[in-house]
Amino acid sequence: MAGPPLARPTDAPPTAHRSTAAPSEAARAGAPAAAPAPDRLLPDADLPRHVAIIMDGNRRWARQRGLPEVEGHAAGVEAIRTLLRHAVRRGVPVVTVYAFSRENWARSDDEVRGLFALLEGAIRSETPELKAQGVRIRLLGRLDELPDDTRRSIEDALAETADGSRLLLNVAFNYAGRTEIVDAFRRIAASGIDAATVDETTIADALYTAGLPDPDLVIRTGGEQRLSNFLIWQAAYAELYTTEVLWPDFGADAFDAALLEFASRTRRFGR
Repeated sequence: MAGPPLARPTDAPPTAHRSTAAPSEAARAGAPAAAPAPDRLLPDADLPRHVAIIMDGNRRWARQRGLPEVEGHAAGVEAIRTLLRHAVRRGVPVVTVYAFSRENWARSDDEVRGLFALLEGAIRSETPELKAQGVRIRLLGRLDELPDDTRRSIEDALAETADGSRLLLNVAFNYAGRTEIVDAFRRIAASGIDAATVDETTIADALYTAGLPDPDLVIRTGGEQRLSNFLIWQAAYAELYTTEVLWPDFGADAFDAALLEFASRTRRFGR
C-alpha cells in the first residue's frame, strides 16, 4: 500500500547528479562551444562534456627505454599536444589534465625543477598553436606557490589564449583535490555567508572549476586505478576509465577507445 510522499532533502540532487545524455546549453555553462568537426566520432549527446585525465607513466616509459626520467616527462608533454589536437577534432569542449600534484613537491629538486622548466617551455612554445586551434588555457591550483618565471609564463598564456572558443584546457598544476576544497571553504568563510545556508552549490561555486561542468569521464593511464587526490569533489559521478597504456603512448586511437567506452555505459545517477 502506498504511503505518503517521502520527505526528501531540499539540497539534493546537485547538478552533478543530473543525466548528461542530452546536455543543454545551461549544462555547458562556462565551457566554450565546440565548433562543428567533420570527423566527429560520436554525436554530441554521447560525448562527455568534460574529460579529465591523470597522465600517469612518464617515468616508467623513460625507464623502459633506458632514458633519464625527464625525457619521459618531455614525451608526456608531446602526448598532450597530440591529445588536444584530437580532442578539438572530436568536439570535446573541456579537457583537464593533471600536470603537477602538490604531492609532487616530495620528488627530488632536480625532477621538480625539470617539471617546472618543461611546463614553462611548453606553454611558451605552444601558445601560438593553442591560439590557432581555438584552445583557451585555465590553471587549476595554487599559482602563487610557483617560481616567478613559471608563474609569469602561465599568466602570459592565460591572457594570450583568453579568446579561445573551441576547447577549454584546464591545467591542474600545483594542484590537490583536498587543497582545492580547503581553499573553497576559506573563500566561503571570508564571504561572510551564513553557515546554515551553505549547500553543495555554494561549495561548487567556490571551487577552482566554478562555472564548468563536472567531468563526465576521468581517464587514468599507466594501469593504476585511483583518483590520487584529483578533482575529488567534481568526479563524484564521473565514469572512470583506466588503461595500461603509459601516458606518452596514449594517442588518438587510445583517446577514441575511451570515448567509445564512455558512450557505451548507462549512467543512472542513483536512479
